Amino acid sequence: MMYSLVAEAYEKIEGTTKRLEMTDYLVDLLKKTPPDLIDKVVYLTQGKLYPDYMGVEIGIAEKLAIRAVSKATGRSEKEISSDLEVTGDLGETTQKFLEKRLQASLFRRPLTVQTVYRTLDKIAKTTGSGSMDYKINLLAGLLVDATPKEAKYIIRTVTGKLRLGIADMTVLDALAIAYGGGKEARDVLERAYNISSDLGKVAKVLVTSGVEEIKRFKVSVGNPIRPMLAERLSSPQEILEKLGGKCIAEYKYDGERMQAHKDGNKVMLFSRRLENITSQYPDAVQLIRENVKAKTAIVEAECVAVDPDTGEMRPFQELMHRRRKHEIAEAIVEYPISLFVFDVLYVDGRDLTLEPYLNRHKVLEEIIEEGDRVKIATYIITDDSEKLERFFEEAIENGCEGLVCKSVSEDSVYQAGARGWLWIKYKRDYKSEMTDTVDLVVVGAFYGRGKRAGTYGALLLAAYNKREDTFETVCKIGSGFTDEDLKKIPELLEPHRIPHRHPRVKSTLEADVWFTPRIVIEVIGAEITLSPVHTCAMGIMRKGSGLAIRFPRFTGNYRLDKAAEDATTVDEIIEMYKSQLKRV
Repeated sequence: MMYSLVAEAYEKIEGTTKRLEMTDYLVDLLKKTPPDLIDKVVYLTQGKLYPDYMGVEIGIAEKLAIRAVSKATGRSEKEISSDLEVTGDLGETTQKFLEKRLQASLFRRPLTVQTVYRTLDKIAKTTGSGSMDYKINLLAGLLVDATPKEAKYIIRTVTGKLRLGIADMTVLDALAIAYGGGKEARDVLERAYNISSDLGKVAKVLVTSGVEEIKRFKVSVGNPIRPMLAERLSSPQEILEKLGGKCIAEYKYDGERMQAHKDGNKVMLFSRRLENITSQYPDAVQLIRENVKAKTAIVEAECVAVDPDTGEMRPFQELMHRRRKHEIAEAIVEYPISLFVFDVLYVDGRDLTLEPYLNRHKVLEEIIEEGDRVKIATYIITDDSEKLERFFEEAIENGCEGLVCKSVSEDSVYQAGARGWLWIKYKRDYKSEMTDTVDLVVVGAFYGRGKRAGTYGALLLAAYNKREDTFETVCKIGSGFTDEDLKKIPELLEPHRIPHRHPRVKSTLEADVWFTPRIVIEVIGAEITLSPVHTCAMGIMRKGSGLAIRFPRFTGNYRLDKAAEDATTVDEIIEMYKSQLKRV
């Protein structure tokens, strides 16, 4: 398969502002892809070579990529850097200089997808002495054979700035249409993806073996399961009403969520974003090895930093000192951790994801041997709102964020990769007028004036609509930013800058700059109001009106641990608005 077909599809996808068109272009590309390459094309379209949990990154920094472009085009690194300052996109700069290259057609060998993938794989896996020069030569060799358009997307891929903005759910839609017989196959594909976290594998099995084989996907140790997410409400009464009058409530610890996979003595740890973080927590590996009394198991836990002198829990920010590649031994001593286990998804060949939560919790109590540093999350089962409120206050007193209240009904399965009303967060900061902080996605920006001239004066933020896989604007924010933030934010957003509104963004406002939905920040506000301008929940609460956050302010918290699709949802904004109405 020629790589030019991939590049042409990417160009069409990048150029559209219509989500349905974007899906159509992707369907067309997948139909043109041979079965033996479908997984590789899916990975490339995601901007990667393998599923995230394998931890293989192409790893070409922009400065190294510039050196490769210089070799391929014969232009100086200074010329390329100067043009990059103008375009803001090394892919465009590369395309421009290759278009000017003389006699290019005399020396080009047409690029295939196999050649591009194989070369990028070599680049990703090359290590040791002289590896940087070798990587640069491999990349330069690809660019010499590439057309200008192909080179643009190769450079964007290796630098992690593909900018297509295609979400996993869009790929699943396209696969269902192209090979599953229609969108009705989407749920089956999504289930397979949610329990395997490998979109390329799902595509390969679908194309080679059909939907029936997709239905046979099983949970397996070593393949992380996409985490179940919680909705939020602001009072015990609302929570109990939503959960059928009774729930199991657990402490919500201020730590890092981990999914631990145990296979004999081998233990792997994955973050909520499915990154393999095993090497950063050797002490957690040992705790799982010793305290999980099953040969094979998948459990979920909150990893919390603790004070070695008092045993008290430390805030999440201190735990982040553990996310390092070097001096791990020193970090273990300086920032010791405890694990609070709250769910079990698999034990010794038994898939528990489709069993009710109380069943899973019973199994959890059977396989966890508690100790000083490993405990089952503190919990109660109650149908009493006053008791729930007291337990909430107890959790806060003990250094937690609040509670996670979970359904005890027969249908309380583990909804992998989904946010639903089986789990509901009840946090301290939700008790303000607006039910407090929300995590929103930056989709656009407006140029600053006066003291903010030369940077962004305000950002356009959106909530995520899971049903439509879109981002709906909910506020324009210009408050709460320090001078350091005003300098940092343009740099943070630049890799995601695109020339037009992204097709997954719904906005009636016209921003000065648009971005691929990627960066999530935490926001606090006075209240949620009806808005004729913002598209969040448009027409749901009142015809012609959406919902907006009044007087939004940045809290200073960049939620880089969250994907855009993990941000606050439109449904959550609606529930928060309804809660306000009840309190009036």
